[in-house]
Amino acid sequence: MNTTEQNTRVNQSGKILVVGATGGSGRAAVDHFVSLGYHVTAFSRSASRHFQRSHLLTPYDGDVMNETDVDQAVQGHDAVIVTLGISENPLRVRFFGSKGTADDVRSRGTRNVIAAMHRHGINRLVVQSSYGVGETRGLLGAVDKLFFRLLLKPQIADTEVQEQIVRASAMDWIIAQPVHLIDSKDRATDPFVSTNGKTRAMKVARGSVGRFLARAALQPDYIGQSVAVSG
Repeated sequence: MNTTEQNTRVNQSGKILVVGATGGSGRAAVDHFVSLGYHVTAFSRSASRHFQRSHLLTPYDGDVMNETDVDQAVQGHDAVIVTLGISENPLRVRFFGSKGTADDVRSRGTRNVIAAMHRHGINRLVVQSSYGVGETRGLLGAVDKLFFRLLLKPQIADTEVQEQIVRASAMDWIIAQPVHLIDSKDRATDPFVSTNGKTRAMKVARGSVGRFLARAALQPDYIGQSVAVSG
């Protein structure tokens, strides 16, 4: 862990890259950064269709599975947030596969991001994983364990690999593990977070997760830790 980075906040002149920015949590993180006055780059295959360029926001169309795309996007940033996943219906994905996203998008995409960060000397990395993976694997209830095993088994397996890659990366990393993600029309608030797997509820709004991802990227509070994020 880099001691200098651990004790330094990303100041407002810093630039943040959000990878997987068109997903719910990623988009919420982008919006929160902009509201705070930070310069943010929103990276996804369809970023320019979802975000309007401004003096604080730069959409970047690229494929996280393409090392060149990732390398070019990472350069010049001070911190990176990764919110990769498969947004399609999990039942259809489980039995018929994804239409356009690789099964290992989380692990391979994150590996590409970390390699680019090493090349460009960037240390601060925040990765959205899932509650019930890694350190919280044994804390799931029976229903959630069944849901993971029947519908999400390949995706959870890839998320496990993703976490292993992050932990071995020598980055100043933070792993965010949100519980079940929901959309909410209510104003996003700070979620309940813990480093021991404790949760307050088993649902959390994507907007609240986005707020935490932004906080984790800007401050050194949780470097080197896995953080449960709940409503």
